[in-house]
Amino acid sequence: MIKILKYGEVESADIFARSEDTMNVSDTVAEIIENVKKRGDAALFEYCERFDKAKLSSLEVMEEEIEEAFASVDEKFIDILRRAAKNIRKFHERQVRNSFIINDEDGIVIGQKVIPLDRAGLYVPGGTAAYPSTVLMDSIPAIIAGCREVVITTPPGSDGKINPVILAAARIAGVNRIFKVGGAQAVAALAYGTESIPRVDKIVGPGNAFVAEAKRQVFGRVAIDMIAGPSEILVVADGSANPAHVAADLLSQAEHDKMASAVLVTDSESLASAVSDEIERQLASLPRAEIARASIDNNGKIIVAENLSAAIEISNELAPEHLELCVDNPFDWLDKIRHAGSIFMGKNCPEALGDYFAGPNHTLPTSGTAKFSSPLSVDDFVKKSQYTYYTKQALSRVADDIAYFAEKEGLSAHARSATIRTKGDVNE
Repeated sequence: MIKILKYGEVESADIFARSEDTMNVSDTVAEIIENVKKRGDAALFEYCERFDKAKLSSLEVMEEEIEEAFASVDEKFIDILRRAAKNIRKFHERQVRNSFIINDEDGIVIGQKVIPLDRAGLYVPGGTAAYPSTVLMDSIPAIIAGCREVVITTPPGSDGKINPVILAAARIAGVNRIFKVGGAQAVAALAYGTESIPRVDKIVGPGNAFVAEAKRQVFGRVAIDMIAGPSEILVVADGSANPAHVAADLLSQAEHDKMASAVLVTDSESLASAVSDEIERQLASLPRAEIARASIDNNGKIIVAENLSAAIEISNELAPEHLELCVDNPFDWLDKIRHAGSIFMGKNCPEALGDYFAGPNHTLPTSGTAKFSSPLSVDDFVKKSQYTYYTKQALSRVADDIAYFAEKEGLSAHARSATIRTKGDVNE
């Protein structure tokens, strides 16, 4: 049963402790990465047979496979995917940054160029599960950013095929290069390249402990989005919230995995008790009850705060991945939220709306990293270069200042590089 804690009456550690994946896979992952670096496709074929029980003749998904998969998915789901993709595009198109130029001083031009990454690699979990939502959420921002190539890796089933809904989502998003490889070996292939899989500039997307550790180990060789921890939801609810709705939202996160965290913070003891009862009632009918039960019992908690202001401060300290403001007049509280990955406003906005359909991204910072990190966005798929142009006359106006500054740092060659162009103290 979920724990009910009264803020101020228990240790802070009980309130702010969070679940952590303590599985140590670093040595195994390092070995996989090294093997892929040395042996390329040969290693990938072997890992696919060992881990996915699939004997492949080719790693890349062919166009005919994509067309066949697309045709096999029911029309209703295709329509939903298209509408979700439209919402995701509409939201992320507003994130596009423009280059700028400043030339308001005579003889001086400075500016910044926004440049898309050449190639982005997207890891999509697969095999027995399928996450077409991840395909849409991770690929559409990359395409909007203008990446020249977007590459997906996802593990196949034992039949050597990718789940059709993954391929359908990729087609709708506009991604056509998809490879049948998962796990740490997929991350290694994206980071170093193989005969079949091109090396990318950045790897994004969720995965298990092996994928997360692989991303950690290849960081620096390539960029990554984040090291994702267990998924989490925090619901701030007032006494008028519907306990059945709140319980359903907490369980929607708990069913992800046994390490997932579901937390309610409320100013109402009666709501806390009612939600606890509702969780038990709803758990009994969940197909993934065993997973949700472990999550609720080990990582779930209900925190009773003195008032909603205190509840918001608790939320800010926890900096949750998903935050639901299940309160009246949620916009009254929005400016007080400092740390959260994605905020769901009001009593009719379940976190699942953001997972699949609304448009804001569902790849979010976890484990408190929302204090300094942001959701996946178009910004993740661009970089910036700055440039400077001065005429000789413009440089002459500031050369002495530059030289003076440089001498203060003991860098005489820096100083000379400015004055040589204006003083003529060395042959020009």
